[in-house]
Amino acid sequence: TSTNVGKTPLTSLSPLPPWLPLFSLSSSSLSHLRSFPPPPTPLRPRRLSFSASMVDLCRQFSRRTTTGTAPKSSILHVYHTVFHGFSAVVTPDEADNLRNHPAVLAVFEDRRRELHTTRSPQFLGLENQKGLWSDSDYGSDVIIGVLDTGIWPERRSFSDLNLGPVPKRWRGVCQSGARFGPKNCNRKIVGARFFAKGQQAAFLSPRDADGHGTHTASTAAGRHAFKASMSGYASGIAKGIAPKARIAAYKVCWKDSGCLDSDILAAFDAAVVDGVDVISISIGGGDGITSPYYLDPIAIGSYGAASKGIFVSSSAGNEGPNGMSVTNLAPWVTTVGAGTIDRNFPADAILGDGHRLGGVSLYAGVPLKGRMFPVIYPGNAGMSSASLCMENSLDPKHVRGKIVICDRGSSPRVAKGLVVKKAGGVGMILANGASNGEGLVGDAHLIPACAVGSNEGDRIKAYASSHPNPVASIDFRGTITGIKPAPVIASFSGRGPNGLNPEILKPDLIAPGVNILAAWTDAVGPTGLASDPRKTEFNILSGTSMACPHVSGAAALLKSAHPNWSPAAIRSAMMTTTNLVDNSNRSLIDESTGKSGTPYDFGSGHLNLGRAMDPGLVYDITNDDYITFLCSIGYGPKTIQVITRTPVRCPTKRKPSPGNLNYPSITAMFPTSRRGTLSKTVIRTATNVGQPEAVYRARIESPRGVTITVKPPRLVFSSAVKRRSYAVTVTVDTRNVVLGETGAAFGSVTWFDGGKHVVRSPVVVTQLDVL
Repeated sequence: TSTNVGKTPLTSLSPLPPWLPLFSLSSSSLSHLRSFPPPPTPLRPRRLSFSASMVDLCRQFSRRTTTGTAPKSSILHVYHTVFHGFSAVVTPDEADNLRNHPAVLAVFEDRRRELHTTRSPQFLGLENQKGLWSDSDYGSDVIIGVLDTGIWPERRSFSDLNLGPVPKRWRGVCQSGARFGPKNCNRKIVGARFFAKGQQAAFLSPRDADGHGTHTASTAAGRHAFKASMSGYASGIAKGIAPKARIAAYKVCWKDSGCLDSDILAAFDAAVVDGVDVISISIGGGDGITSPYYLDPIAIGSYGAASKGIFVSSSAGNEGPNGMSVTNLAPWVTTVGAGTIDRNFPADAILGDGHRLGGVSLYAGVPLKGRMFPVIYPGNAGMSSASLCMENSLDPKHVRGKIVICDRGSSPRVAKGLVVKKAGGVGMILANGASNGEGLVGDAHLIPACAVGSNEGDRIKAYASSHPNPVASIDFRGTITGIKPAPVIASFSGRGPNGLNPEILKPDLIAPGVNILAAWTDAVGPTGLASDPRKTEFNILSGTSMACPHVSGAAALLKSAHPNWSPAAIRSAMMTTTNLVDNSNRSLIDESTGKSGTPYDFGSGHLNLGRAMDPGLVYDITNDDYITFLCSIGYGPKTIQVITRTPVRCPTKRKPSPGNLNYPSITAMFPTSRRGTLSKTVIRTATNVGQPEAVYRARIESPRGVTITVKPPRLVFSSAVKRRSYAVTVTVDTRNVVLGETGAAFGSVTWFDGGKHVVRSPVVVTQLDVL
């Protein structure tokens, strides 16, 4: 259809709204523009994303260009499936003309995104030959599309040994390029593509030059690999969450260049046509800006996928523990935060006064063997660059032969060690600042080094500055399992509330994302630094990037066990069956504070696949429900059409409430200007996916100063009645309600059938004025 419309004369474009354009401008190009004087001096071109029906229009504008030296417009991608549009490089004048054209719906900038960068399957409750692994046949024949940095196909994690034929519904390709051809795909890696038209990039092929994509793909669906480890750390059998699921790799991110929206949208478009069942995208905005859904290609692409029955899992971002730092907020996306697992890699800083302070490290070189060295903190000299161990900031005369204390931040953690090494230092103690608190992640340092929390860092600095001859050593203690408490909410994990629509709780849940072992590329060493010559089959990484593919693999298992479940039903099954306690049977702890976390930190809780296969009830959501939600937040029909691709109608008589989206969590928002007793009611509809004859009763947990009631308090299901609706009324006494440091109070509504089914929804109560 888009092709036919593209041939329509310009004058007849306006009455054809289903194929109107969407545009984007490249942030990198805009930054160059600032250095140019105003017109008529020729300007650098900008990148834009447009509707496919406007390709001819764009070409007409390029022919009209009068700036002389400006290059002609070039079309990068044409989008047909998740979005009707295209991306192109145009001049600022062309962009303005297109933006003002009556047939244009929207224009947005081609932003550069960032990546949100073993033992975890057992930690999630998966057991060999039992439960979800057995009932789903380990995710066999489910296809996971991974939008990332590509894949290193030779790894054992991607073997197709004893896998059946490629599913007949698969329509994708194995795209050839540099060091990658059809032979690199198999019955495990069923397809691979690369998208680089939005930027100039080297190594043009699906082959992974970065490592991140290989790691996430094998986390989601890696095969069993025996004797796996990273230089002896985390040794054992490496395996993904869905070991028999198939992988389709879509390379949209490029080493040292990030990921452009125009390429991401093209990958979504291809993945849907190719026939994936799950999309895993560990990518998010790297500029701290949260765009509305109609200007966010990840939200647009994921809606197009979800509307066709494809589950989309995304990372919550690594900007925690700051509030409102969670990214990927669209309600049709499952947003995943990160927690620890019960495995750690301890390394202790030993001081000359006898104190031993705990830290972590993945250093695998020659150990210090207890030898003590002078220890120095460059920050005592008052130079912030030296305290951070930035490039060329350390004076070799002061550092040579010493262990250097470096503050975390501003440069890669492992790069600081190289700066110390270059200046003649023998080791490094990497100290967290207050913003990182006690949150630690292991790194494969190139010199003897360990990371310590903020409190330990302050103690070591105090010792180094007060003792006349301060000395220290580092003791590397290898791998320890059975750590308690676990899981702990990772300090870096993106936190709520939702900065776009607080009525929708984000993140949705947390999953393992700290010190995760998975396959790695051969193109770079474990640190990813150009100066790191080491090669490793597996690497250990941390980030919500690592948590996201755990949920992607989990979705593949659930999709295999329940082929008819919608993406919303799969998400609901995970969210309503989560764990709220750690392996010490205590409430989940926030790593950054040491205190109990809240749903703003962990969403519904920590993924528990032992229960998700049989949740009892699910909260399903249709495409029409999402459209009603978009109407409820004030989007008009044309704005919604940017996301949905087709014209829509919003209710005219009564505006719907965003809180009534049939989400597995509940948020009751009250305006700050009102006082006294306030009430709000939301509706939920539960679908029975358990035994046909079932009776569920409500159990309510209300925070102080809040009353939560449910009507009816009992839901009766039968073979003829599979869906039941109920109303949740939240009543707040503003004089007595206690809103914590987060500005919210938390409760829950739980449905239980007297047997094994416990279906829990967190309830968030907050006073907030939406702009």
